[in-house]
Amino acid sequence: MEVSNAQKLIRQAEYAKKLRPLLPAEAFIPDASKLVILSINWAILILGWAIASYLDRWNLYFLWLYLPLAIVMGNSVIVLLFSSHDLMHGSVIKNSPIAKIMSLLGLAMLWMPPTLWKAVHNRKHHNKTNSLADPDRNYLYQQPKTWGKWIQDVCVPSAEVNPISLIVGMATAWGTHNLRNLTSVLLFNRESVSFVPAAFTVKTKERWLIAGELFVIVMIHLSILTYLQFNFLKIALSYFLPIGIGYAGAIFYIYTNHMLCKMTSVNDPLINSISLRVPKIVDKLHLNFSYHTEHHIFPGINSDYYPLVQKLLKIHYPERLNLLDAKDAWNLLMQTPRHYKNEDTFTDWSGEKSVPCAIIENYKIK
Repeated sequence: MEVSNAQKLIRQAEYAKKLRPLLPAEAFIPDASKLVILSINWAILILGWAIASYLDRWNLYFLWLYLPLAIVMGNSVIVLLFSSHDLMHGSVIKNSPIAKIMSLLGLAMLWMPPTLWKAVHNRKHHNKTNSLADPDRNYLYQQPKTWGKWIQDVCVPSAEVNPISLIVGMATAWGTHNLRNLTSVLLFNRESVSFVPAAFTVKTKERWLIAGELFVIVMIHLSILTYLQFNFLKIALSYFLPIGIGYAGAIFYIYTNHMLCKMTSVNDPLINSISLRVPKIVDKLHLNFSYHTEHHIFPGINSDYYPLVQKLLKIHYPERLNLLDAKDAWNLLMQTPRHYKNEDTFTDWSGEKSVPCAIIENYKIK
């Protein structure tokens, strides 16, 4: 049977080669102003902790007044991830001591050593997106039923997930993702590790750097908890609550980036990635992270130009682009199983269900 043009896989480099001449040169110039955004959001967190240091003096009836600030702090955790994401791709400033320091600070609240990020995200995920070798993909039904796979099955949005497990999972899934990758690399560092969807290895120097950066991150978190005097009320409202909100917001994007897509042996961003349509204010706050397909075509481009890339994709590849309303993407996650039966089909823990990945075609925005 002949494969249609819409089904044929096209390499990321081919999209980039065609679209690059249509973009302005300034789109590829590092934008150091994003460092200001990263710094502002760290300042918001510090302000929140400073106010929280007095929470033990507040009347219990007024503690709810801190909740709006906790939500703002949670958003800052999201922005720290996304601004660090841009920084680590070189679209803010190129390699320099400042970039290394700021990336460590930016990813500290996410418990993500920058050297690990380079390995798992820049090197593996971007080059092997949603393939067998991608550490960020869904687990295969055929893979061993390890603790990592079990946690994903229980806590990730799917047709089978329990509502309470989903709520807990949204606030903790980023931590689980980090835990399994850190454990795999620091304790084993071999590709035979079974509790990661696709285990990877790092060089000895990188392994030591990851351990050192993790130590610094631990010290940062201990410093915050010490400043809050390990007081349950202060920690609950200004540490765990904002981090939980931030992780839930970030993981919402991460779940919808690729989990609804088919697996691909060729890195084709228009097939293995999804862009979301969200309110303009959300794009402004989150540095256009919803334009995820566009990012996978040009990882190092200034994120301000993602909308322009999307316009070009609609012109040149209108039938291929996976563009969904955010609510539709979420609803699809909640209607489908979360493991791969094969590259085109989702299934559940038991392997009894079979849902085609092509289900997203019914929700795409033209």
